[in-house]
Amino acid sequence: MSGEALAGIIAAARRGDPAAHAALVDLYGARLFGFLFRMAGRREDAEDLLQEVFLRLVRMIATYQDDGRFEPWLFRIAANLVRDRIRRLRRRPGDRPGGSDAGEEDRTGELPAGAAPPDATLEQGEARDRLAAALRQLPEPEREVILLRHFSQMSFREIADATGTPLGTALARGHRGLARLRSIMTGDPAKEAGRSDDDEPEDWTDDAYTATTW
Repeated sequence: MSGEALAGIIAAARRGDPAAHAALVDLYGARLFGFLFRMAGRREDAEDLLQEVFLRLVRMIATYQDDGRFEPWLFRIAANLVRDRIRRLRRRPGDRPGGSDAGEEDRTGELPAGAAPPDATLEQGEARDRLAAALRQLPEPEREVILLRHFSQMSFREIADATGTPLGTALARGHRGLARLRSIMTGDPAKEAGRSDDDEPEDWTDDAYTATTW
Protein backbone atom coordinates (compact mmCIF):
# COMPACT_ATOMS: atom_id res chain seq x y z
CA MET A 1 0.00 0.00 0.00
CA SER A 2 1.25 3.46 -0.88
CA GLY A 3 1.99 6.01 1.81
CA GLU A 4 -0.76 8.23 0.42
CA ALA A 5 -3.37 5.46 0.66
CA LEU A 6 -2.33 4.62 4.23
CA ALA A 7 -2.49 8.30 5.19
CA GLY A 8 -6.04 8.39 3.86
CA ILE A 9 -7.05 5.40 5.96
CA ILE A 10 -5.42 6.90 9.05
CA ALA A 11 -7.21 10.21 8.47
CA ALA A 12 -10.55 8.40 8.19
CA ALA A 13 -9.79 6.38 11.33
CA ARG A 14 -9.01 9.59 13.21
CA ARG A 15 -12.50 10.79 12.24
CA GLY A 16 -13.96 7.64 13.78
CA ASP A 17 -14.75 5.75 10.57
CA PRO A 18 -15.32 2.06 11.53
CA ALA A 19 -14.37 0.91 8.02
CA ALA A 20 -10.99 2.60 8.40
CA HIS A 21 -10.47 0.91 11.77
CA ALA A 22 -11.26 -2.43 10.13
CA ALA A 23 -8.82 -1.66 7.31
CA LEU A 24 -6.02 -1.07 9.84
CA VAL A 25 -6.86 -4.39 11.49
CA ASP A 26 -6.58 -6.10 8.11
CA LEU A 27 -3.30 -4.37 7.34
CA TYR A 28 -1.51 -5.01 10.62
CA GLY A 29 -3.37 -7.80 12.42
CA ALA A 30 -1.30 -10.75 11.17
CA ARG A 31 2.09 -9.19 11.86
CA LEU A 32 1.00 -7.91 15.25
CA PHE A 33 -0.30 -11.35 16.19
CA GLY A 34 2.98 -12.99 15.15
CA PHE A 35 4.96 -10.51 17.22
CA LEU A 36 2.68 -10.86 20.26
CA PHE A 37 2.58 -14.66 20.03
CA ARG A 38 6.33 -15.08 19.98
CA MET A 39 6.82 -12.52 22.73
CA ALA A 40 4.11 -13.86 25.06
CA GLY A 41 4.55 -17.51 24.07
CA ARG A 42 0.86 -18.47 24.27
CA ARG A 43 -1.87 -18.16 21.68
CA GLU A 44 -4.56 -17.12 24.15
CA ASP A 45 -2.36 -14.31 25.48
CA ALA A 46 -1.56 -13.15 21.94
CA GLU A 47 -5.24 -13.11 21.01
CA ASP A 48 -6.14 -11.11 24.13
CA LEU A 49 -3.29 -8.70 23.54
CA LEU A 50 -4.19 -8.22 19.88
CA GLN A 51 -7.73 -7.25 20.84
CA GLU A 52 -6.36 -4.81 23.41
CA VAL A 53 -3.98 -3.28 20.85
CA PHE A 54 -6.84 -2.48 18.50
CA LEU A 55 -9.10 -1.28 21.31
CA ARG A 56 -6.37 1.17 22.25
CA LEU A 57 -5.93 2.07 18.61
CA VAL A 58 -9.58 3.06 18.37
CA ARG A 59 -9.35 5.08 21.60
CA MET A 60 -6.04 6.79 20.78
CA ILE A 61 -6.07 7.26 17.00
CA ALA A 62 -7.76 10.68 17.24
CA THR A 63 -4.73 12.01 19.11
CA TYR A 64 -2.20 10.52 16.69
CA GLN A 65 -0.43 13.13 14.59
CA ASP A 66 0.36 11.50 11.25
CA ASP A 67 4.05 12.06 10.64
CA GLY A 68 4.59 9.00 8.46
CA ARG A 69 5.57 6.83 11.42
CA PHE A 70 2.28 5.13 12.15
CA GLU A 71 3.71 1.61 12.24
CA PRO A 72 6.28 2.29 14.99
CA TRP A 73 3.52 4.08 16.95
CA LEU A 74 1.24 1.04 16.64
CA PHE A 75 3.95 -1.46 17.49
CA ARG A 76 4.97 0.62 20.50
CA ILE A 77 1.44 0.11 21.85
CA ALA A 78 1.82 -3.64 21.25
CA ALA A 79 5.30 -3.77 22.79
CA ASN A 80 4.19 -1.97 25.94
CA LEU A 81 1.17 -4.25 26.35
CA VAL A 82 3.12 -7.48 25.91
CA ARG A 83 5.86 -6.31 28.31
CA ASP A 84 3.19 -5.70 30.95
CA ARG A 85 1.67 -9.13 30.30
CA ILE A 86 5.06 -10.86 30.60
CA ARG A 87 5.77 -9.10 33.90
CA ARG A 88 2.44 -10.22 35.31
CA LEU A 89 3.02 -13.81 34.20
CA ARG A 90 6.44 -13.87 35.81
CA ARG A 91 4.85 -12.96 39.11
CA ARG A 92 2.52 -15.98 38.90
CA PRO A 93 4.29 -19.23 39.91
CA GLY A 94 4.12 -21.97 37.28
CA ASP A 95 2.68 -19.66 34.65
CA ARG A 96 5.22 -17.91 32.44
CA PRO A 97 5.67 -16.86 28.83
CA GLY A 98 6.96 -19.38 26.32
CA GLY A 99 4.57 -22.15 27.32
CA SER A 100 3.36 -25.21 25.45
CA ASP A 101 1.62 -23.20 22.72
CA ALA A 102 4.93 -21.99 21.27
CA GLY A 103 5.19 -22.95 17.61
CA GLU A 104 1.51 -23.93 17.44
CA GLU A 105 0.71 -21.51 14.65
CA ASP A 106 3.33 -23.20 12.47
CA ARG A 107 1.72 -26.62 12.82
CA THR A 108 -1.91 -25.75 12.19
CA GLY A 109 -3.81 -25.38 8.93
CA GLU A 110 -4.16 -27.51 5.85
CA LEU A 111 -1.35 -28.28 3.44
CA PRO A 112 -1.73 -25.77 0.58
CA ALA A 113 -1.86 -26.82 -3.04
CA GLY A 114 1.61 -27.27 -4.49
CA ALA A 115 3.19 -27.52 -1.05
CA ALA A 116 6.31 -29.53 -0.31
CA PRO A 117 5.98 -33.29 0.38
CA PRO A 118 4.95 -34.28 3.93
CA ASP A 119 8.49 -35.23 4.97
CA ALA A 120 9.83 -31.86 3.81
CA THR A 121 6.94 -30.09 5.52
CA LEU A 122 7.72 -31.97 8.72
CA GLU A 123 11.37 -30.92 8.55
CA GLN A 124 10.37 -27.32 7.99
CA GLY A 125 7.98 -27.49 10.94
CA GLU A 126 10.68 -28.94 13.16
CA ALA A 127 13.08 -26.19 12.10
CA ARG A 128 10.48 -23.54 12.94
CA ASP A 129 9.88 -25.17 16.30
CA ARG A 130 13.62 -25.11 17.05
CA LEU A 131 13.73 -21.45 16.08
CA ALA A 132 10.73 -20.66 18.31
CA ALA A 133 12.40 -22.47 21.21
CA ALA A 134 15.65 -20.59 20.61
CA LEU A 135 13.83 -17.26 20.48
CA ARG A 136 12.28 -18.00 23.88
CA GLN A 137 15.79 -18.34 25.33
CA LEU A 138 16.78 -14.82 24.33
CA PRO A 139 16.55 -12.00 26.85
CA GLU A 140 13.28 -10.17 26.38
CA PRO A 141 14.78 -6.92 24.97
CA GLU A 142 16.81 -8.80 22.34
CA ARG A 143 13.87 -11.01 21.35
CA GLU A 144 11.66 -7.94 21.03
CA VAL A 145 14.05 -6.19 18.61
CA ILE A 146 14.53 -9.28 16.45
CA LEU A 147 10.79 -9.92 16.24
CA LEU A 148 10.01 -6.31 15.39
CA ARG A 149 12.67 -6.41 12.70
CA HIS A 150 11.21 -9.60 11.23
CA PHE A 151 7.46 -9.15 11.59
CA SER A 152 7.30 -5.44 10.83
CA GLN A 153 10.35 -5.11 8.59
CA MET A 154 11.13 -1.95 10.55
CA SER A 155 14.36 -0.04 10.25
CA PHE A 156 16.35 0.14 13.46
CA ARG A 157 15.43 3.80 13.82
CA GLU A 158 11.76 2.81 13.71
CA ILE A 159 12.40 0.02 16.21
CA ALA A 160 14.10 2.51 18.50
CA ASP A 161 10.99 4.69 18.28
CA ALA A 162 8.67 1.74 18.90
CA THR A 163 10.60 0.52 21.94
CA GLY A 164 11.49 3.92 23.35
CA THR A 165 15.24 3.26 23.27
CA PRO A 166 18.21 5.07 21.68
CA LEU A 167 19.12 3.95 18.18
CA GLY A 168 22.46 2.53 19.35
CA THR A 169 20.71 0.42 21.97
CA ALA A 170 18.27 -1.02 19.43
CA LEU A 171 21.14 -1.84 17.08
CA ALA A 172 23.16 -3.43 19.87
CA ARG A 173 20.26 -5.59 20.97
CA GLY A 174 19.59 -6.69 17.41
CA HIS A 175 23.19 -7.66 16.72
CA ARG A 176 23.73 -9.31 20.07
CA GLY A 177 20.40 -11.11 19.94
CA LEU A 178 21.08 -12.44 16.46
CA ALA A 179 24.53 -13.69 17.51
CA ARG A 180 23.05 -15.32 20.58
CA LEU A 181 20.26 -16.88 18.53
CA ARG A 182 22.72 -18.40 16.09
CA SER A 183 24.79 -19.76 18.98
CA ILE A 184 21.72 -21.39 20.51
CA MET A 185 20.67 -22.88 17.17
CA THR A 186 24.13 -24.28 16.42
CA GLY A 187 25.02 -25.32 19.96
CA ASP A 188 28.15 -23.13 20.01
CA PRO A 189 28.98 -20.89 22.97
CA ALA A 190 27.41 -17.46 22.63
CA LYS A 191 30.34 -15.11 22.16
CA GLU A 192 28.15 -12.08 22.69
CA ALA A 193 26.40 -13.34 25.81
CA GLY A 194 28.30 -11.19 28.28
CA ARG A 195 28.12 -7.90 26.42
CA SER A 196 25.90 -5.02 27.42
CA ASP A 197 24.22 -2.34 25.36
CA ASP A 198 27.02 0.08 26.25
CA ASP A 199 29.67 -2.26 24.81
CA GLU A 200 28.49 -1.94 21.23
CA PRO A 201 29.78 0.46 18.53
CA GLU A 202 27.63 3.50 17.89
CA ASP A 203 28.18 3.63 14.12
CA TRP A 204 26.20 0.56 13.09
CA THR A 205 23.54 0.95 10.43
CA ASP A 206 20.71 -1.22 9.14
CA ASP A 207 23.03 -2.52 6.44
CA ALA A 208 25.35 -3.89 9.10
CA TYR A 209 22.57 -6.11 10.46
CA THR A 210 22.88 -9.55 8.91
CA ALA A 211 19.45 -11.12 8.43
CA THR A 212 18.82 -14.71 9.47
CA THR A 213 16.57 -17.33 7.80
CA TRP A 214 13.16 -17.50 9.48
